[in-house]
Amino acid sequence: MDASVDEQPPRSGWPRSFDRLDRAITGWLARVGMVVLRLGLGSVFFWFGVLKFFPGASPAQDLAARTIEQLTMGAVPTGVALPILAAWECLIGLGLISGRYMRATLFLLIVQMMGAATPLLLFPAETWTVFPFAPTLEGQYIIKNIVLVGAAMVIGATVRGGKLVAEPKRIAGRA
Repeated sequence: MDASVDEQPPRSGWPRSFDRLDRAITGWLARVGMVVLRLGLGSVFFWFGVLKFFPGASPAQDLAARTIEQLTMGAVPTGVALPILAAWECLIGLGLISGRYMRATLFLLIVQMMGAATPLLLFPAETWTVFPFAPTLEGQYIIKNIVLVGAAMVIGATVRGGKLVAEPKRIAGRA
């Protein structure tokens, strides 16, 4: 920890030792948080993508296949759609895990997430017990994607070199 951190007065009357610990923890979180977020999100996409390569392994594959069939008006058959979706999700996962080609990776992620949300509208009987207040388990599975999109947005905010910082006022030169 640099000396300027120790020179800062404790916040809100906290004991100085607690304030130093708080600063150390938030500094560590700022340093490793984005990597953990990127690796975690990438692992989820890669894992769920791999499952779709194995018939019956993904609980979402039937709904995904019917969604793609509906969106393409039957032009893309299930036998083609699922391997493409599986590869698409694996590619997103690998992009996030590697940290390379982030703009393209996040573009693929957002397009995939838009498609993943469509069953809420295309298949309301399967995704809602009471529209729009009580989602089924499938609906909950889809709605939780809002968190994945939020994580992608945070990662996207760093593609131009942005970083998480524990004390942004100090970074900007303000006390």
